[in-house]
Amino acid sequence: MSQLTHLNEAGQAQMVDVTDKAVTQRQATAEATITMLPSTLRLIIEGGHKKGDVFAVARIAGVQAAKKCSELIPLCHPLMLSSIKVELQADEANNRVVIQASCKLAGQTGVEMEALTAASVAALTIYDMCKAVDKGMTIGNISLLEKSGGKSGLWQASSVLSQG
Repeated sequence: MSQLTHLNEAGQAQMVDVTDKAVTQRQATAEATITMLPSTLRLIIEGGHKKGDVFAVARIAGVQAAKKCSELIPLCHPLMLSSIKVELQADEANNRVVIQASCKLAGQTGVEMEALTAASVAALTIYDMCKAVDKGMTIGNISLLEKSGGKSGLWQASSVLSQG
């Protein structure tokens, strides 16, 4: 079993020292879903929501969240992200929205937390915008789909969309 990197020898929390790590191209993609009533999803798709374009606001919220990740997660490094993409797709067959967030940089530490934070906050934003019509929405399936770069190289999982 590998050792947790955010704990020192005494078991105390610490920020990982990345000073001696090589600068490499790093990328991560994360996914989240938000399940809702069919009528709520239809309202979003048709653009009939009184608060405006739900997907546009959620996309911007996800981008902002990735940029603020180190302020939200205590031991995350502040990063100079070179790319943040947040994609939202209506999955009408399952009454949900699937959110995928990808982050990139050339740096000494990975961007998994930034991608996960972006996907999570985009889902929370959809909930916030739609809670007046559907308080029973469920956010779930928050997971890392892929990461690349650094010493550990490429890691991949399967997508919620590919599982139907």
